Amino acid sequence: MGISEEVRAKAEVYYGDELGQLQTKVLLQEAGMPRGLLPLLDIVECGYLEETGFVWVKQKKKVEHCFDKVGRTVSYAAEITAYVEEFRIRKLTGVKVKELMLWLTLSDISVDGSVSAPAGKLTCKTSAGLFRVFPASAFELPGNPPRFPRHPQLPPPALPADQQQQQQQDQEIKPKLET
Repeated sequence: MGISEEVRAKAEVYYGDELGQLQTKVLLQEAGMPRGLLPLLDIVECGYLEETGFVWVKQKKKVEHCFDKVGRTVSYAAEITAYVEEFRIRKLTGVKVKELMLWLTLSDISVDGSVSAPAGKLTCKTSAGLFRVFPASAFELPGNPPRFPRHPQLPPPALPADQQQQQQQDQEIKPKLET
């Protein structure tokens, strides 16, 4: 399919797996969705167009993941697109779930109730109208959700070893000079 240059120009675009992982979790958390819903690997690029809610994620290759708590295997294509709004992902492409011996394409995922509450429900729908309801907590990552910054800054570039050593020596000397 491909993302047009016009969309890229207007969107927040993030490159690389580490930043891509962080941004997908931030987006899911901000939308009130379980943070473990997209267990993607080797993210190449992800983007978010805030004015429309359009998001995309590109990864190096297709990934299959089994959600043990609900006994379902989900396939994530190399490119996933969707529109994200509060408590809902709609017009989803690139995500399939294995039901019995069939792979069904998901088109809509919504959350009813709190993700962390036992009563919170996650509903997965296909474009044909079939749906399943699962406990939303089954897709949440373990532990308390961290408070991610909306626009995290990249870590400072690593200094060469000799500059790191000089910086460490400067920090050790500085308190001695102040006294």
